[in-house]
Amino acid sequence: MDAKGRTAVPARYRDALTAMGDDKLVLTTSLDACVVAYPMREWLAFEERLSRKSSFDRNVAMLRRIYVSGAVECEIDKHGRVLVPVSLRKHAGLDKEVLWAGMGRYAELWDRERFDSLCGDFMADEASRAALLDRLSELEL
Repeated sequence: MDAKGRTAVPARYRDALTAMGDDKLVLTTSLDACVVAYPMREWLAFEERLSRKSSFDRNVAMLRRIYVSGAVECEIDKHGRVLVPVSLRKHAGLDKEVLWAGMGRYAELWDRERFDSLCGDFMADEASRAALLDRLSELEL
């Protein structure tokens, strides 16, 4: 990430966006200490699914407060970079070394050290790995 808060969008991700006809990303806070990046089309589909949920459900309301209210539409510049707003950089602790983690329909932006620590700690914890394997088996993945 440069001093202005811009980070290069990985070429493969840019290519996928181009193939989808998207030239914008929606960046938002995550429930984890990272920033979530949605292609515009995927963000609109997410918002549509969320709009069908009860606004009286406290968890849905909290998701809207954290996830939707923090969303910012961002353009990818001619150099393939996106400007991450200060509030989102602060939320995720993004400073210099940023990691893009592909998550299927969206990506996450992490501070590299925090991401490595999170994954390393998880892999070192046998009980966590076993619980994940059990859950993946339940999901038939």
